[in-house]
Amino acid sequence: MRLTETADVWWKNAIIYCLDIETFFDTDGDGRGDIRGLSQRIDHLAELGVTCLWLMPFYPTPDRDDGYDITDFYGVDSRLGTHGDLVELITLAQDRGIRVIADLVVNHTSDQHPWFQSARSSRQSPYRDWYVWRDEPPADADQGIVFPDQETSLWQYDEQAGQYYLHQFYKHQPDLDIANPEVREEIMRIIGFWLQLGLSGFRVDAVPFLLETKGAVDAANLPDPHDYLRDLRAFMNRRDGQAVLLGEVNLPYKDTRQFFGDEDGDELTMCFDFIGMQKLYLSLARSEPGELIKALRERPDPPEEAHWGTFVRNHDELTLDKLTDEERQEVFTAFGPDEDMQLYGRGLRRRLPPMLGNDLNRIKLVYSLLFSLPGTPVLFYGEEIGMGENLAAEGRNAVRTPMQWTKDANGGFSTADPDKLAGPVVEGDLSPEHVNVADQRRDPDSLLNWIKLLAQTYRECPELSWGKYTILEHESPSVFAQRSDYEGGTVIALHNFSDQRAEVTLAVSGTGVGVQVADLLTGKTTPIDNDGTLRHPVAPYGCCWLRVVHPGDRYIV
Repeated sequence: MRLTETADVWWKNAIIYCLDIETFFDTDGDGRGDIRGLSQRIDHLAELGVTCLWLMPFYPTPDRDDGYDITDFYGVDSRLGTHGDLVELITLAQDRGIRVIADLVVNHTSDQHPWFQSARSSRQSPYRDWYVWRDEPPADADQGIVFPDQETSLWQYDEQAGQYYLHQFYKHQPDLDIANPEVREEIMRIIGFWLQLGLSGFRVDAVPFLLETKGAVDAANLPDPHDYLRDLRAFMNRRDGQAVLLGEVNLPYKDTRQFFGDEDGDELTMCFDFIGMQKLYLSLARSEPGELIKALRERPDPPEEAHWGTFVRNHDELTLDKLTDEERQEVFTAFGPDEDMQLYGRGLRRRLPPMLGNDLNRIKLVYSLLFSLPGTPVLFYGEEIGMGENLAAEGRNAVRTPMQWTKDANGGFSTADPDKLAGPVVEGDLSPEHVNVADQRRDPDSLLNWIKLLAQTYRECPELSWGKYTILEHESPSVFAQRSDYEGGTVIALHNFSDQRAEVTLAVSGTGVGVQVADLLTGKTTPIDNDGTLRHPVAPYGCCWLRVVHPGDRYIV
């Protein structure tokens, strides 16, 4: 493998781990996690195999939207720590081969941000035009509301300003006017500031909303908003050629592809695969991989040095908005039948293990899929131990519960009284008493050690991250079979979505006498027939990563 493929383009085979500092580890006993606490737990991420840490917002905030309502884009929330603490964290992470990226949330500000406070005070304010104002809301003001249980319009009248302002999210989050050159320049300064402090890029929040200009009075005459994304990428590359922009773009594939830019990839470095994630859950509900296969066949190839970000769960609701009404109901019936488990009628506020009845074999299958599918795997904190949710928490916060380190009080997250914690601890069968890092580190059959194995094996398989993938045809409808080829190496991944044993017969070309496959997850070998045919069993909810080994090959398996 060429060195540039694991260094200069590091995101192609990265393992990304997302966390919220305030729910990870508390060192001062105030019930809220802090940056020093994350620094003390950085070796947990290194042992897991994480190579990129994604920090949810750590900026000063009134905290009405879990930190996504920001009052200072250059600051660090004093409840979490200081700039010095953050630089120390970045240094500790880099010492362990972990890059750090952070949320870039510049579609909107908090209504408490000094910019907005100035803007609303006078039409002569230098910040007035940094937001989108109208004397009257447009006729379609109630269309496209993101939080229908909280908002009835995208426009809010402000008594002090004497006008309506645009807010595509909550009313306490007024939208910045991205069409304003001063706003664009400020966003670049924000990016430059954090790159200078050591970040390796950004997860860009709500990218289609960031580029949306329909609220502007003269929107029809504005330049292509993608031009701005290209400018942003070019600026970032000038500051740090290895920095990334990981975009939250939940659109159909053909529309999402545009956000990568041209064939050279001059816009986003990575885009999350929301369609593949939703089709995965539909396939799990049906116990057969047909819908996932269909999605992967429809998914466009990104530019050569760009990549898709694959994930099982993130920090928001598990959105199912790209499924049909009937398909969404199938997933609801299988994994969230109670209304309290659902959110906005379009998603689930649950984590994977309780959705799958805490069936360890089935859970392991899903994470094997995550690491072997084409794309960069992204983990949400707690997934490595199979954390559940707490439905007593409001809305999306059901899955943003404190990390479970030990079976002690508060899961070892904090010494504070439970009513002072940043969020309620998971209860029941998936409480810290039953699910925690300490116990799973010592259990060779635990989910934690399984994900460590997957991470290590994934990093040893350039075929999975760099190779050309092919979906293989065979006779078993419950088995997903994928082949990845790169520079003479071949890895075949098999995943059985059913609770019944299956067997597949695959045509593996380019073989001959003495060729076999070695399962990279177990070490077992299976011969391939001289005619290039592989017959291989797959256990119920079983998975295999099979490297094709020819006589004389020097692979370590």
